[in-house]
Amino acid sequence: MKILMTGGGTGGHIYPAIAIADKFKERTLDAEVLFVGTQHGLEKELVPRSGYEIRFIDASGIDRRNLLKNFKTLKDYSAGKRQAKRIIEEFKPDAVIGTGGYVCGPVVKTAAKMGIKTYIHEQNAAPGLTNKLLEKYVDAVFLGFEEGAQYFKEPKKHVVSGNPVRDSFFSADKAESRKELGINPDDFVLLSFGGSQGAGRINRAMLDVAARYNNQDGVQVYFVTGKRYYEPVLREMEDRSIEPGGNIHVLEYINDMEKYLSASDIVVSRSGALAVSEIAVCGTPSILIPSPNVTGNHQMFNAKAIADKGGAVLMEESELSGQALVDEIESLRQDTDAILKMSGAAKDCAPLDAADIIYYHIINNMEG
Repeated sequence: MKILMTGGGTGGHIYPAIAIADKFKERTLDAEVLFVGTQHGLEKELVPRSGYEIRFIDASGIDRRNLLKNFKTLKDYSAGKRQAKRIIEEFKPDAVIGTGGYVCGPVVKTAAKMGIKTYIHEQNAAPGLTNKLLEKYVDAVFLGFEEGAQYFKEPKKHVVSGNPVRDSFFSADKAESRKELGINPDDFVLLSFGGSQGAGRINRAMLDVAARYNNQDGVQVYFVTGKRYYEPVLREMEDRSIEPGGNIHVLEYINDMEKYLSASDIVVSRSGALAVSEIAVCGTPSILIPSPNVTGNHQMFNAKAIADKGGAVLMEESELSGQALVDEIESLRQDTDAILKMSGAAKDCAPLDAADIIYYHIINNMEG
């Protein structure tokens, strides 16, 4: 069986694709998987690191602020369709699965018009434009959140699967992760990250958090800045006499996120769909700060899906300040019972094995 995966841009689109690919390799021993992405997305690094081959096509997103740039988008789309067709003709996939990002458009649509079984997965509670446009071409739409169905038009195609999370998150153990990371079993551990690209507003607030806990015994802070913010954050910390390297750990990016999430008592994060799902699987209480700069405000819907059930604190960016974040963290740190209840509620929000659901639906669909 040959599976063509496509999706890219951010880790939120790529990691679910890798989880689905892993499931096909696990369940179908002769499965061959090929990825299609772009040269300027994170898939260029993440897919080969996961052991899969990737091919590249031209694709770019719509620019709503500069309409003239969309001439290039149209040119890329036409070129991308031709390139996708060549790859599909060479690889001859039995199924094509898209997990989001503008690269999915030319690949999935071309495959559908060639008579190949096609599927898309929407991670967010409010879908992006590409997946909404692709719905009419595909055999099924897998939904990360049930709430996402209202934005699509063909209910008969909808399958509520949850978001595929890599197996390593399901098996992560707090004590074992702390041992591997060299963290004292009794320490209070705070993790902050703003998604694969980082988040400037969260980083600014976290500088106050780092100052509050700098050199404090029994507290470990893991501050993940994102690549473009790493050096500016270090400079700002130096100006404020905050000492990274003691109990304040400043990291550009984390590859083994399951270890850090499972080791943490609280996580401060954006509420991208994958982040919310990984946090829930690990049962880590969270302070979720949705990005207001996303299509359809979907991060707010993602955050509410877990906060409304008691697994997270939702803090809107308009309310975010260093002091407000310190106060919320400190309130939770002093309330062990609240942390335990949030952990259980987060676990209750965790998806079932979404990759399994997707795998078996596709296999059954292909077998008629």
